[in-house]
Amino acid sequence: QVLLVESGGGLVQAGGSLRLSCAASGLTFSRYAMGWFRQAPGKEREFLAAIVWSHGSTYYADSVKGRFTISRDNAKNTVYLQMNSLKPEDTAVYYCAADRYGSASTSLSEYENWGQGTQVTVSS
Repeated sequence: QVLLVESGGGLVQAGGSLRLSCAASGLTFSRYAMGWFRQAPGKEREFLAAIVWSHGSTYYADSVKGRFTISRDNAKNTVYLQMNSLKPEDTAVYYCAADRYGSASTSLSEYENWGQGTQVTVSS
């Protein structure tokens, strides 16, 4: 059974940083890609970043490129999202997700497993 558990969300002032973590279990990691998404109130869930677990290739949405960094720790089976220069419009619930085919797609439908989400609030 695949289990994804996010942590690291919270309240931060604009310009600040947060690092989100996603602890994963029940996966055959070498085959998977992991993604980060977010959903703000009244908006659709959007793709932020993805990483192919086996070789570490990364992909980013234009809206976060240069500010957010996705990475993984093989020993801890954990994926991270380092978020810098945060803006009030980054306020949302942040989710990690697993894609068992390793496509690292920007499409939500390609991800079979999701975490419960962690709230990030950026104050102005």
